[in-house]
Amino acid sequence: MSGTALITGITGQDGSYLAELLLSKGYEVHGIVRRTSTPGTGRLEALMRASSDSGRKLVLHFGDMSEPLGIATLVKQIQPGEIYHLAAQTDVGASFEIPEITTETNALGTLRVLEAMRSGAPAARLFNAGSSEMFGRTPGPQNELSPFSPCSPYGYSKAYAFWATVNYRNSYGLYVSNGISFNHESERRGVNFVTQKIAVSVAAIAAGAEDRLVLGDLAAVRDWGYAPEYVQAMWLTLQQDEPDDYVLATGRGHTVADFCRMAFAEAGLDWRDHVSTSLDHLRPEEPSALVGDPKKADEILGWRARTTLPEIVTLMVKAARDIRRPRS
Repeated sequence: MSGTALITGITGQDGSYLAELLLSKGYEVHGIVRRTSTPGTGRLEALMRASSDSGRKLVLHFGDMSEPLGIATLVKQIQPGEIYHLAAQTDVGASFEIPEITTETNALGTLRVLEAMRSGAPAARLFNAGSSEMFGRTPGPQNELSPFSPCSPYGYSKAYAFWATVNYRNSYGLYVSNGISFNHESERRGVNFVTQKIAVSVAAIAAGAEDRLVLGDLAAVRDWGYAPEYVQAMWLTLQQDEPDDYVLATGRGHTVADFCRMAFAEAGLDWRDHVSTSLDHLRPEEPSALVGDPKKADEILGWRARTTLPEIVTLMVKAARDIRRPRS
């Protein structure tokens, strides 16, 4: 397998895993990164070194989802065969505080990428990263036919992006697909996500540096999978004869309390001794239980989430504890 791929959001958890996957398949990989005073390429540093040593091509370009001309110029120059649109403002809680930035980045940013593809590389194939947060209050398990009922600016910005992608497929005949990804975690997850927040706190409490972790809704139910497997599904989505939309999920739901119990147990601790809740950590509106039905992805893509939540928790806590241990 070879070709040229463009990844927006390449510096994030999914972007870094996807870049690894595509490079291993012989792709020339291009990624868009924002120019900031502090480099945000930490997840890519080892990959960049390995790519340089192996002769594989990984090229990073400065860009931003708020610049339509820059995106269009880049797409036209690179002429990618595949575009993976992962860039987004992904902090659901923060989206209530910065709704305009969230909508600008997630909704209009997707529209700009679609338009850049339509005008500059119409033969390309595009994967748009959707989110289970689009379902919001819709009872689960949610599948591709379940209605959207978002409960946050993040959710409704992603719903806009989803329907824009569908519209460009229907209106212009472009090969564009949506992957409605439910929560997927890994050792590379950002600390603003509750799963990594829990893992990092377990490491700190086990080391004696902290004593308590304050969270919001412990009864919230989510469908947690393993991120490296989800980027496999992204790639498989663009290898099909026809574009389509897929729910990417494990089909299994767990509460935040379940995650806490598993994580603290990894350090030999009882989570109830260290976790408390605060109204300050609750969102203005919370979704129903978000648990996906991945039957279509299994049947058509041949994809299934295999790593269990206990296995994911073990990996995340171990990584967080390893970071805290002094190097000999």
